[in-house]
Amino acid sequence: MILMQEKKVVKFLGVSALSLLFFPGSGYAVQNNDQPNILVIMVDDLGWGDLSINGGKDIHTPNIDKLFEDGTALTNHYSNCTVCSPTRASFLTGQYPDMAGVPGVIRTHDRNSWGYLSEDAITLPNLLKLAGYNTAIIGKWHLGLEAPNLPNMRGFDYFKGFLGDMMDDYYNHLRHGINYMWLNNHEIRAEGHATDLFTEWAVDYFDQQKESKIPFFLFLSYNAPHSPIQPPDEWYQMVLDREKGIDSLRARIVAFVEHLDASVGKVMKELKATGLNKNTLVVFTSDNGGSVFHHASNDPLRGGKQEHYEGGIKVPTAMVWPGKIDPGSETPVLSLTMDLVPTLCEIAGRPVTHAIDGISLWPYINGEDPGTSERVVFWVRREGGRYGGQAYYAARKGPYKILQNNAYEPYQLFNLEEDPYEQTPLDTSLPIFNELRNHLSQHIRRAGSVPWQRPFQNLIPKMAPKSIIP
Repeated sequence: MILMQEKKVVKFLGVSALSLLFFPGSGYAVQNNDQPNILVIMVDDLGWGDLSINGGKDIHTPNIDKLFEDGTALTNHYSNCTVCSPTRASFLTGQYPDMAGVPGVIRTHDRNSWGYLSEDAITLPNLLKLAGYNTAIIGKWHLGLEAPNLPNMRGFDYFKGFLGDMMDDYYNHLRHGINYMWLNNHEIRAEGHATDLFTEWAVDYFDQQKESKIPFFLFLSYNAPHSPIQPPDEWYQMVLDREKGIDSLRARIVAFVEHLDASVGKVMKELKATGLNKNTLVVFTSDNGGSVFHHASNDPLRGGKQEHYEGGIKVPTAMVWPGKIDPGSETPVLSLTMDLVPTLCEIAGRPVTHAIDGISLWPYINGEDPGTSERVVFWVRREGGRYGGQAYYAARKGPYKILQNNAYEPYQLFNLEEDPYEQTPLDTSLPIFNELRNHLSQHIRRAGSVPWQRPFQNLIPKMAPKSIIP
């Protein structure tokens, strides 16, 4: 039986994609010896100021810091949204979240779920499979809990991780009493802290790939440091002992991030031990800024998660590729998560040929300037509760940025070159304000053609995981 989702992907990718869709790991003829392995490490809610390399005074993150030292820092890089699902949708599709059908967070219960990954969207793993890659995701998915929006149905050959949004407990891995920990299409039970498990599973994956002639794409997607803030006890005590007088709640998230940093270190150590590091491109990023409510630090930026101030969307991002990317370099181009799709596809030797919103960053990383200084970019987030189910937006062109942090407040205008910490709003009578509003209105009109709710016939009670396998 050909599933609806598979039919739609084949419609875009052509008949030659059939073997990739039905036979995981089958590869494709365009593979060549110059292709790097690709490892994307995406963490969850990491504050800009919660890295020691970004000036964090009470936090030690040597392993993540080393990625910035060994490669290029994207110093003007933003997540596509101020919350999780929309950014992840942009990472997989190269589109704005609302163009991918995910303007808000996908959750267990329909009444509080604000996105549905478009069944027509071509995903990054779909494209990399056409370039000959084995594709895998370990960790957090957060883009659907049932067919057709399950990882193995959206281009990944291998999935071991967490289907849902946040874990209610990092040790039992439940959400609303449901176990969303899966291996491919089957529920599994696993013991241990989720961060340690995802790290262990990534290490196992490298061990499996070290003799393979087929390049791999691994999306290592951590839940941490998303709430609940649950560092292992020994890590929490270590921070309390080291940082005398630190607030206990701040100590918890410091310990949580440092535990995550140690896991990144283990992943990179195994990459080197297997010899895979010699030809592996590593991308490190976060899906949005840190949660100020949970005592994350976005210093010196204003605001945090759920806000369109810089602290909510500007995220620490680095790319490492030995012999190809200069260590200790910086790439200052304005970039967003969605730009990783065309960037990685170009590097893999299969440039994107269908229409997307992202641009390839590879020329900029190589020191070229193709000229996108006039680029206009947008942010959207739709949410219920106090947000009333309405979307709120931000837009930027050059140094100018307009933003609102809910649909009920007026837009503010800032010049980020003159006021990088957004302390002094500009007069909205300036011509750039109306220009940005007009650009944004056209984006909203365009995105209005993309549904963000599940088709009506699919609005059925959630089933037990094994019963929803096609």
